[in-house]
Amino acid sequence: MKLGVVSVQGAFPEHIVSSGKAMRKLGVKGEAKPVRRPADLEGVDAIIIPGGESTTIAKLLWRFGLHQPLVEMAGQGVPIMGTCAGLVLLAKEGDDQVRRTETKLLGLMDMAVDRNAFGRQRESFEAELEIEGLDSPFPAVFIRAPVITRTWGECKVASRYNDNIVMARQGNLLALSFHPELSHDTRLHELLISLVGK
Repeated sequence: MKLGVVSVQGAFPEHIVSSGKAMRKLGVKGEAKPVRRPADLEGVDAIIIPGGESTTIAKLLWRFGLHQPLVEMAGQGVPIMGTCAGLVLLAKEGDDQVRRTETKLLGLMDMAVDRNAFGRQRESFEAELEIEGLDSPFPAVFIRAPVITRTWGECKVASRYNDNIVMARQGNLLALSFHPELSHDTRLHELLISLVGK
C-alpha cells in the first residue's frame, strides 16, 4: 500500500510517522510518503491533507498542480482524510475569512466550515472524543481548530465536542477538526487505511 501525505506546508512529517505505525498495527505492507507534485500521486491508495494554514495550502495546491488531481482521485473513490486546515479544504462552503482570502476549496464534502472557531494558538486544548465506529474515546488535540457548522446530503456527523461538529464522513472522505497525528492513538489513520478498496 502507498499512502500519500500532502507535504506542501503544515504538519505532514507527523502524519507520515503515524501512518507507518497504523500500517504496522494492521499488518499492512506499505509506506507513507510525501506528495509535492502530481507525479507523487501515482499509485497512491489513500491521501492525507494535513493541518497548517488553509489559505497557504490552497495556493500551493494550485501552484504545484495538485488541486485537480486530488478532486479527481476523490471522485474515483480514493480515501482522503483532511485534518484541521485539511478539513477546511475538503468543504464545499467556507466562512467569511475563506471568501475574503479567496481560498479555493477542493469542495468535496457536503459541509460548511468556520475556520478559526476555537480561537488562536493559545486556546489550543485536548479532549476525549466519542467517535462513531471507535469503541473508546479518542484523545484529540485541537490547535486553532475549525468546526463544521452544518452538513447536508451525503455528509454524516461522526463526532461532536460540546455542540460543535468536529468530525464528519462522506463515503471515502474523512474530515477532522483536530490533529490525530499528535496523539499516540493511530485508530483514525487505521480507519483511513481500512477504507482502501471499499
